[in-house]
Amino acid sequence: MRYLTLPGWHGSGPQHWQTLWEQQPGFRRVQQHDWEQPLRGDWMMQLEEQLLQSDEPVVLVAHSLGCWLVAAWAGHSQNVARVRAALLVAPPDLQQQPIPQLHSWKGSDTQRLPFASLLLASSNDPFCTLARSRELARQWGCQWQDVGALGHVNADSGLGDWPQGRLLLREWVAAA
Repeated sequence: MRYLTLPGWHGSGPQHWQTLWEQQPGFRRVQQHDWEQPLRGDWMMQLEEQLLQSDEPVVLVAHSLGCWLVAAWAGHSQNVARVRAALLVAPPDLQQQPIPQLHSWKGSDTQRLPFASLLLASSNDPFCTLARSRELARQWGCQWQDVGALGHVNADSGLGDWPQGRLLLREWVAAA
């Protein structure tokens, strides 16, 4: 099983749980050409290229804007059957966050994902309310879980390698 990590806007720094998970066998980051000016089509192409490097089933592990990448890619790719499951962590509310650098993400996909998915939300995420994250989970066809007050579930949250998240991932993949 391969795990592809999909960081959000600005990437995931050295203390982010995604970066720490990538030190484990089987985890690999989908690199983007530009972390500061994220272009949706370019990001989708990078995910597609990584996915096609092997026939092995993949689990997508997305954070923040990476969650929107999963939705956008799934709405356009012919290769969604290669994905066994997806873990979507702390998607931002793109409707409430008018950020010029994210212009290509306006009107992003909110259709049902064609693979098992779990959306994890934080009760005090500054970029998305619990209600909005629940609505995104409904639109995407995800199971939804509140992981408590973890901010944006990033390095600033002080999670280290986030053992709770790894456990949730293992349980989710086993059930998917």
